Amino acid sequence: MKKLSFLFVITITFFSVVNAQVLRSPGGKFTLDFVLSTNGSPTYSLAFKEKKVIKPSKLGLEIKNDKQSLLNGFDISNIDTSSFNETWKPVWGEVSTIRNQYNEMAVTLRQQGSDRLMIIRFRLFDDGLGFRYEFPSQKNLIYFVIKEERTEFAMTGDHRAFWIAGDYDTQEYDYTTSRLSEIRSLMSKAITPNASQTPFSPTGVQTSLMMKSDDGLYINLHEAALINYACMHLNLHDTSLVFRSWLTPDANGDKGYMQAPCTTPWRTIIVSDDARDILASKMTYNLNEPSRIENTSWIHPVKYVGVWWEMITGKSSWSYTNDFPAVQLGVTDYTNATPNGTHGANNAHVKKYIDFAAENGFDAVLVEGWNIGWEDWFGNAKDYVFDFVTPYPDFDVAELNEYAHTKGIKLIMHHETSGSVKLRAPYGYRLSVYEEIWLRCG
Repeated sequence: MKKLSFLFVITITFFSVVNAQVLRSPGGKFTLDFVLSTNGSPTYSLAFKEKKVIKPSKLGLEIKNDKQSLLNGFDISNIDTSSFNETWKPVWGEVSTIRNQYNEMAVTLRQQGSDRLMIIRFRLFDDGLGFRYEFPSQKNLIYFVIKEERTEFAMTGDHRAFWIAGDYDTQEYDYTTSRLSEIRSLMSKAITPNASQTPFSPTGVQTSLMMKSDDGLYINLHEAALINYACMHLNLHDTSLVFRSWLTPDANGDKGYMQAPCTTPWRTIIVSDDARDILASKMTYNLNEPSRIENTSWIHPVKYVGVWWEMITGKSSWSYTNDFPAVQLGVTDYTNATPNGTHGANNAHVKKYIDFAAENGFDAVLVEGWNIGWEDWFGNAKDYVFDFVTPYPDFDVAELNEYAHTKGIKLIMHHETSGSVKLRAPYGYRLSVYEEIWLRCG
């Protein structure tokens, strides 16, 4: 990302200890209030155009094998505020330049007894709020394991929500539209069958979560700069209408291995009275880390459609035949197998997608389920699941390649590893095959 202009940065440091602080966005649309409660718990609230969006909500983290954790007992030792404004050029996207303007407040908290430091950094834009936890280098907090992040988002009412079930393993659910108070009763219907799924709560939902209030506010909860940290779900207390962060655990149930100095991802709240502003917001981009790729000339974004989701919904299948209860690459012979009649990645069907793409301004067609192995691809300890270059009998590479080119369309060939590490290594030599056949698809 190339910076086009840098306008100004002003830093003001307050050395006096206070228990309440107010921050406003550059254009004055948003107001953030930060307060330490009587027991030293950090809390925040947020308003948009003088309408309350987030009621007072607690902040902090629960640390494994630590009675005090990082939840309360804090004093404010320092508050730094600053303003920032720049314009930068993205590698690709809907716009050629993006403005990054915000007012910032970094609150340094010192915990009584443990003498540990935690910084909560707030960035308030004219389209919403981002905040994160930071842990500076210090002798009393070096290595620690997160048992759970306790960030809260207290809603002001029983909003209409557009949600999918909270699940550690999949996002492949249809969206449900309901009131927040109805999530519990609708959860069983929202969790539709999937090959790999681990829902965690009857009121758990995934981010990004979109909501609309009765007074016409659109509210989006999500995160940015998710690096070396567990992704965040949300768990709703459906009587108080308070969401609490719920991190994805590892196999041990732990939710983060931290070594100071370090930071968490940003928690984001985008708000507007115009739904289009939520989609148009670049706040998440601005909170993400700048690109580390110096030479981006090789990146060529495309818009594509694909033979994929129809398999998720059950309309089509990845597999070509129902003849084989198990598949062994190099042994199983598909030549005389009986077609199951539901295989989605077949010549005629892919051509329809190519035609659609050409007629509607798309650049490419992605095809999933074109290569052999899908009859026996999950649920067993199996190293060699797929052949990455051998198509099913009803998928003609040369024919589809030529047809796509006559329409000005590229083919994108999906490769599934099924989580097999060993599957990846032996196929390096086949890059020469891609060079001769598959790369011509582009």
